[in-house]
Amino acid sequence: MKIMFSLFFLLFMLSNNVHGKLMNDVNQLEINGCDLFQGRWIYDNDDDYPLYDSSICPFIEKQFDCLKNGRPDADYLKYRWQPNECNLPRFNAIEFQNKLRGKQMMFVGDSISLNQWQSLTCMLHAADPQAKYISKRIGGTSIFTFPKYNTSYLMYRNAFLVDITMQNNGTRVLELDSLSSADQWKQMDVLIFDSWHWWLHTGRKQPWDLVQDGNSTYADAPRLALYEKALTTWAKWVDSEVDTTKTKIFFQGVSPDHDNPGSSGSNTCQGVTQPLASTERVHEEELVLEKVLKGMDKSVYLLNITKLSQYRADGHPSVFGHGGHRDLDCTHWCLAGVVDTWNLLLSALLG
Repeated sequence: MKIMFSLFFLLFMLSNNVHGKLMNDVNQLEINGCDLFQGRWIYDNDDDYPLYDSSICPFIEKQFDCLKNGRPDADYLKYRWQPNECNLPRFNAIEFQNKLRGKQMMFVGDSISLNQWQSLTCMLHAADPQAKYISKRIGGTSIFTFPKYNTSYLMYRNAFLVDITMQNNGTRVLELDSLSSADQWKQMDVLIFDSWHWWLHTGRKQPWDLVQDGNSTYADAPRLALYEKALTTWAKWVDSEVDTTKTKIFFQGVSPDHDNPGSSGSNTCQGVTQPLASTERVHEEELVLEKVLKGMDKSVYLLNITKLSQYRADGHPSVFGHGGHRDLDCTHWCLAGVVDTWNLLLSALLG
């Protein structure tokens, strides 16, 4: 039933003209009619993959550095994404830097955004390792700058996009109508947003005690409903406050995990060394995201990485992340690896 709903939903969206464009629509205009997100993973026997040697990027977080953490297999590094009707443009780091000369790109989201940000900075550093870089952190913002190109790549940690505030009595409140961080976002030339995984946390990992929703306050609600309300607040802010002729905005599709036994044909990611042959899981959270983007007035583009990443149960750190066998990681992604392809797609679609 869920699969039928998903197909109907997607067919409905593709058959209607909407103001808030989805990336699939934009592909037809910008990449000569080729949908870059429909394709397959191909083992690359050439020396093109991986795109970089992670050992030359000392700033990679331990949790993503699978080879350094002892992962013995390396085939997961050799798969490249092949769209059905065209070739994904090769990444030209110098051209990318020159295109963004004098500009700032910011990733806003959770540790999946951190994953993608670190992938991109490593791709750029590996292409010009003699170019000086400056890495610093100011509050919740990490900043990676290349003075040679006058480019800055920022990572702003905000897993929910909306605010969580602390009351005088210590109560943590998720404010679904509040975006206090947004003023800093507006200063960017390119924004890539991400939010979903932290919405699933309950118990001790849940970072709020109460939810403030307009004039209503309650303890909790279905997480998809809270997620949609937060996305709607974000969408209203974009439509009313952002000049998208100056600031290009992407929203990263939901990054699939492989934590659940039996999901997507894999009993978690442990021991998986090659892409899955098929995937049938429907991500309801992705449908919610697409629904919100469809209803927007401004052009916000979906970096639609969900399905292509769903095949890659082999790309997670598994026991070769920060926690070893005590903390199996089937959510984040090894670097180098799958996330580099997300940045190839981002580069191609930036034009």
